[in-house]
Amino acid sequence: MSSQPVGASDKLDGAVLKIAGVVVLGAIMSILDVTVVSVALPTFQTAFDASYAEVAWTMTGYTLALATVIPLTGWAADRFGTKRLYMAALLLFTLGSGLCATADSIGQLIGYRVLQGLGGGMLMPLGMTIMTRASGPHRIGRLMAVLGIPMLLGPIGGPILGGWLIDIASWHWIFLINLPIGAIALVYAQWALAKDNPEPSESFDFLGMLMLSPGLALFLFGVSSLPETGSMSATKVWLPMLGGGLLVIGFILYSFKPKHPLLDLRLLRNRNLSVASITMAVFMVAFMGAGLLFPSYFLQVRGESTLHAGLLMAPQGIGAMVTMPIAGMLADRIPVGRTVPFALVLIAAGFFAFTQVGTDTSYLLLCGALFVMGLGMGGTMMPIMTSALKTLTHHEVARGSTLLNILQQIAGSVGSALMSVILTSKLNNSPAIPGVTDPSGAPVSEAGAAIAVQQNPALAQQFPDQNILQRGLEFVANAFGTTFWVGFFLVVVTFIPAFFLPRRRQQAPLTDGVAGEPAATPVVLH
Repeated sequence: MSSQPVGASDKLDGAVLKIAGVVVLGAIMSILDVTVVSVALPTFQTAFDASYAEVAWTMTGYTLALATVIPLTGWAADRFGTKRLYMAALLLFTLGSGLCATADSIGQLIGYRVLQGLGGGMLMPLGMTIMTRASGPHRIGRLMAVLGIPMLLGPIGGPILGGWLIDIASWHWIFLINLPIGAIALVYAQWALAKDNPEPSESFDFLGMLMLSPGLALFLFGVSSLPETGSMSATKVWLPMLGGGLLVIGFILYSFKPKHPLLDLRLLRNRNLSVASITMAVFMVAFMGAGLLFPSYFLQVRGESTLHAGLLMAPQGIGAMVTMPIAGMLADRIPVGRTVPFALVLIAAGFFAFTQVGTDTSYLLLCGALFVMGLGMGGTMMPIMTSALKTLTHHEVARGSTLLNILQQIAGSVGSALMSVILTSKLNNSPAIPGVTDPSGAPVSEAGAAIAVQQNPALAQQFPDQNILQRGLEFVANAFGTTFWVGFFLVVVTFIPAFFLPRRRQQAPLTDGVAGEPAATPVVLH
């Protein structure tokens, strides 16, 4: 066994790619599981005889668990070592997946999803830390591009995989599939990752934890309840958002006092990190928000099956795969401030096409727009992360990765809720069909009838006046178009912080605070 310091060569050697493989496996499980479950919600309603609001907690519970555990990751990585913690997170996520498959009530499933989220929440920040330390400053762009593949393809592959597994087997398999992947990832991690050398333990910030983790969970609970209630005035929305927001603000004011805070906001004094964080947050609101509505348009307006809707999203993933390796290579050589704006132009162009959607918009146009958008996304997300982490010292990487993941989680949740509320509010303005009510006695709108018929054509016989369905379908398409305008506007807003991304090449390597001392962790060759 020999050791070689990483960073001596600009090329990604086998030892570094071996580590990247471990991280990508974990990221695939964590990210795919979010989107796979999203397509299974109607199935859960039938299987557990539950309402949509109840089964939606299988998503919300997972999100809240992520928000609770992510702040602890930076401290725990320093205290226990990244290899041990990463393997523990893999084990917890895999066990949670197995338990989800055994659930015989919606309450059990939600509880097991929370357990799964506690493991999944650590996988992404730990993966970013491991890869950043392994690559060295001169190769971080290319290595982060590898991690970006599951981050961009997850929302595309999830609906395809979920729809296929539910069609050929049962909902249990969307969780059982994680068991062999998790077992392989654990064995792979034990073999590929170097032995931990944890640094001296820092004191744990209990007071910070009591403010930040519950604060994030409460705030995201309120945000997640917004689509269900449709109003900021609902107690279920504003009360937890206010309480959570006050706790987070209290943490921010407090965090500059202790020597080792739970989340080190002092890192934001690094201009690259702060500018990249703002750019990433605005981008994630648009990407995670409107991005989740693309398959919904194909399902609700065009009447496609879950599997076909997922396949129609494939051009976006293909576009990302084309540009992501190129963007990763360029991020190591050219300042991201010179490349990211061009990628954002492509994303904006793709979004604009979706602002024009109707009931019969050409699939060729929409798939072409998704491909162009994918080209832009491949050149946006990972270069921004590269800019954020590239100038951090070895000791700061775990904390910086944790900070970025918290911002992504908050921005993604806010974006999803924002777009869902806008779409729902538009659909609620649809005229009601005189004399037609649902089983609860509530009036049925023209838009609601159109969506129901698109998803189940057999219901069309209940509405003999086809003009009603056509009007409803056009109303739904216009509602999607209006919502996509908001996504387009948010992408345009992203140009503002992106303008401040570094335009000059950063020469400073990762250091531990000693001039000229390389911070990259040696990769042990087995």
